[in-house]
Amino acid sequence: MSERSTEQIRELLDSLYRVDSGRILATLIRLLGDFDLAEEAMHEAFAAALSLWPSSGVPDNPRPWLISTARFKAIDTLRRRARFDASQDEIARYLEAQWGEAERSKEEDSLEDDRLRLIFTCCHPSLAPEARVALTLREVCGLTTEEIAKAFLTTPSTLAQRIVRAKAKIRDSRIPYEVPTLEELPKRLDAVLQVIYLVFNEGYSAAAGAEVTRAELTAEAIRLGRLVMELQPEPEGSKPEIMGLLSLMLLQESRRAARTSPTGELILLENQDRSLWNREQIAEGVALLEKALKSRGFGSYTLQAAIAAVHAEAESVALTDWRQIVALYDRLIRIQPSPVVQLNRAVAIAMLDGPEAGLTQVDAVLEQGELANYYLAHSVRADMYRRLGRTAEARSSYEKALVLTQQEPERQFLQERIHQLK
Repeated sequence: MSERSTEQIRELLDSLYRVDSGRILATLIRLLGDFDLAEEAMHEAFAAALSLWPSSGVPDNPRPWLISTARFKAIDTLRRRARFDASQDEIARYLEAQWGEAERSKEEDSLEDDRLRLIFTCCHPSLAPEARVALTLREVCGLTTEEIAKAFLTTPSTLAQRIVRAKAKIRDSRIPYEVPTLEELPKRLDAVLQVIYLVFNEGYSAAAGAEVTRAELTAEAIRLGRLVMELQPEPEGSKPEIMGLLSLMLLQESRRAARTSPTGELILLENQDRSLWNREQIAEGVALLEKALKSRGFGSYTLQAAIAAVHAEAESVALTDWRQIVALYDRLIRIQPSPVVQLNRAVAIAMLDGPEAGLTQVDAVLEQGELANYYLAHSVRADMYRRLGRTAEARSSYEKALVLTQQEPERQFLQERIHQLK
């Protein structure tokens, strides 16, 4: 063990929490069989570490220490509850009895698998589709209810109710904590891929906060995508959309270093230094895309990856094949007619045919009503007004976007755009 100051311990624990709390929680849910008990115990274990480690020293392997401590904190909690419910004491005795040396020795090996098991538990077919995604984002990835609500364009209270109901369903139905067999995998896969994609999106463009990206979430989503891809043997059992999703994430992530300035300001695609794009990720993403496109049955993730690949392989915005991008969006809309996809297509139309054509498309999307509170829709509309020289309308739309966004770099960007219009 190594000794450190309280402030150093706090910084270490903050880092451990950011990087490892999802894996630790997943393991605790497997060991304890209770979402809420596991979360409470994990927080108590981190608090205990902050209290003990400055004097006792940091363990050589902090994660197993936190898991072990959390487990015993949970047992203590159950024993306190046993004063009112005798069954809780029974559970506590069972948990204590099964915690032997063999179990301890394999905890570190289980950490990597536990998150995948937890995802498939949260995405079980008996849960409502919207509950699967909400629960996984909350319990596996540690997103707040507010962040998930933002991703779903709904209210935090609605999301909280979904999560509570999903936990109760898992508990009452005794849904198994396991990765499904190859025979069961297809009917479980779509929900899992959707979750991974939403995790990546939150990391790629955070719903709120001081930073544009959350690298730990994009890295986790890519890691989970690789794990899921390994579940399917090649070539017969390979699923094109797993490759398509992984390709999409790698191609998008390749631009991360160029998306903000050294001081954290947002940089749009047209102004990014493309020499900062990660060519290794682009090469891997394109290779996966080509493989997915050769297969039959690919879907929306592969088409989105194809769009990302056109951007990745272009030397500049001016040299981008916008006609091909519009054609890919046309095909994507046929299988995924969402207003966000329509908005993205409108941007491509503006780049191909000019801002007037793009504005017509954006107005049509906004008239549908679903994106009325989506800041990017108003920001896109404002940019098209700006490019047309319609300053008053551009300012009004930028101000609407500013009210709706909760990410600080985006707020600064919009404020600067408004300032430039004066």
